[in-house]
Amino acid sequence: MALVKPGWKIAVAVRDDLAVWQKLNVTAFVISGIGTGEPELIGEDYVDGSGRAYLPMLGIPVLVFVGDATGVRRAFDRALARDLMLSVYTEDLFTTGNDVDNRAAVAGVATDDLIVAGFSVAGDGKQVDKVFDRLKFHP
Repeated sequence: MALVKPGWKIAVAVRDDLAVWQKLNVTAFVISGIGTGEPELIGEDYVDGSGRAYLPMLGIPVLVFVGDATGVRRAFDRALARDLMLSVYTEDLFTTGNDVDNRAAVAGVATDDLIVAGFSVAGDGKQVDKVFDRLKFHP
């Protein structure tokens, strides 16, 4: 039985200058990292009234924030400084087509030079709140 960590939050930040499809793509990718990075955040299987089972999902809400490039980068740096578990999607990943190339694109750039399109974090709710304090909820 999976146990969801009490007091934890999950949050995503995406840049406001991205196309809608890019925002959705970034959100999906970075959230997948949270689920694989912290299995205790995954709930139980879903089962419908006919007995059909569906894959489990994250067991706590996911908050999605938006901001300009500077604001998203500020939040990213604050997440790094707090040593929160995070996943990142850089601008370069829009030009790659597979996981191997994605990882190579990130590996080829120093942390301070990453052009962050979006990222997600999971951790203690108070620490997560401090990371996203200047971003707004995505409309």
